[in-house]
Amino acid sequence: MPDDLTAADLQEWVTGLDVLFGRVAGRFGRVEPRRQARAYLLGLLAPIDRKNSWQLAEAAGDTAPDRMQRLLNSARWDPRQVRVDLREYVMEHLGHHDGVLIVDETGFLKKGDKSAGVQRQYSGTAGRVENCQVGVFLAYASPLGRALIDAELYLPRSWTDERDRCARAGIPADVPFATKPALARTMLVRVLQAGVPVSWVTADEAYGLDFKFRRFLEEQRLSYVVAVPKSQWVGTDWDGDRADTATAQAPAEAWKRRSCGRGAKGERLYDWALGSVRFEVEPGYQRWLLARRSLTPNAKGERELA
Repeated sequence: MPDDLTAADLQEWVTGLDVLFGRVAGRFGRVEPRRQARAYLLGLLAPIDRKNSWQLAEAAGDTAPDRMQRLLNSARWDPRQVRVDLREYVMEHLGHHDGVLIVDETGFLKKGDKSAGVQRQYSGTAGRVENCQVGVFLAYASPLGRALIDAELYLPRSWTDERDRCARAGIPADVPFATKPALARTMLVRVLQAGVPVSWVTADEAYGLDFKFRRFLEEQRLSYVVAVPKSQWVGTDWDGDRADTATAQAPAEAWKRRSCGRGAKGERLYDWALGSVRFEVEPGYQRWLLARRSLTPNAKGERELA
């Protein structure tokens, strides 16, 4: 907490939080879960090392985690409508015609096999295969700021093929298996139908290599920048059909030194090259291969390419 924080500052913050929570309070049918949800939110914002039910209950002044666990496991409230409230709040404050939608996933390390969607799978958080849940997230960034606005839990086939297991975890019987790019498309449809102003969409390699995901963005008339693996077939104006071989053949004059934004140590400079791609696309679209090369060699003496 800042040293110069005054009582008036604190009261203004609490008042602002109450106004904000008032936007979602109606999604809770009873006063008890409504109050517990506010305490839960305060705990998430507090400087607590671990945000589990025990720690959050202690921060709320509860003697046991029962109320927090009941809020998350059995209390009746509508998280999908809360998501709508969140999106509308973010758009009121951050909505901009230059907005960018960012698709990414993250893993949540778990023990056991009871948590919905948990299995041994790659976790970007841990950087390795771990027992975890994986969520696909959608963030919104504009010149006014950035915030998460949507999320979907990834359910592996080891779950969707066992409906009894899903039922025990509270997963509805009509929830089918969906790939991570398919979950991303579902979220993008929601925000587009809601009229969210967006200029670009961006995502990493897990989504960039998915043809259906790229074609979906073109059909929705959305410009995009997505990462692709070095083995991606591209067919550029440079010699070579794979992304890495084509980039290796780019002429020296194709490379331009540009900053991708300021970092802790100043401008983050890279060499960039752009080549047109011979792909059939939606009318009015052109695909390009954009390559980024580091300025300094790595331990192997190579300048890393993306």
